[in-house]
This record gives sequence, structure tokens and C-alpha cells, in this order.
Amino acid sequence: MDTQVVRIVDLTELAATAASAHDAGAVWSLASADLNLNLVRFAAGDGVAPHVNAEVDVVGVVIAGEGLLELDGREERLLPGTLFFIPKGARRGLRAVTDDFAYLSGHRRRAGLMPTRGHGIA
Repeated sequence: MDTQVVRIVDLTELAATAASAHDAGAVWSLASADLNLNLVRFAAGDGVAPHVNAEVDVVGVVIAGEGLLELDGREERLLPGTLFFIPKGARRGLRAVTDDFAYLSGHRRRAGLMPTRGHGIA
């Protein structure tokens, strides 16, 4: 990928298209030499199962819908426009509350891990 190309992306439109197509998981990605960005979408009840990532800090911004973030044993409600920061080493899980839940995640580039579908937090 040519990392010198400026990109303008309508994340709201991408999230709406993914929701209407019932796509789930990473529905759009952008990787540069330094960063990994993923637009992730889940239907209600699905998400990322609780786990610990010891490699990178992660930042996310909710684009659509509502979700719940479990972070080190506490639960946080996520709504459009909410930014969340997850430091490396924290235990976290994420679950969609609505069928149109989508968020952009970003972190320093690392080798090959992608979020897998799970049933999120209980």
C-alpha cells in the first residue's frame, strides 16, 4: 500500500452499508507502515470476547449504534461519538447492544492479529 496517499473515508456510510448487508467483524481496514485502522461492526449480542492484549494500546471511536465495553472488570456504555482508550495489558471485552454497532479501532501496527467474532461479555 502506498502510505503517502491521503485518504478521506465516510465511516458513517461504511457502517450503514455494513449493517444493511449484515456484515460483521472488520468491515473496512487501512494499514500503513505505522498504523492499523479497522472499522468493526457487530449485531446485537456479538462482539469481542474478554481477553488481554499485552502488545499495543488501542483507541476506538464509536461510529454507530450502542455497545458495552468491559474494561478491567467495569462496564462502560458506548454511544456514537464516544472515544475509548484501552492500554495494553488491560482485560477487555466488547459487545454490541444494537444491530448497527460500529466503531473505528486504531493501534500501532503489529503482526497479523485481527479481532475474531465472539459473543462478547456476559
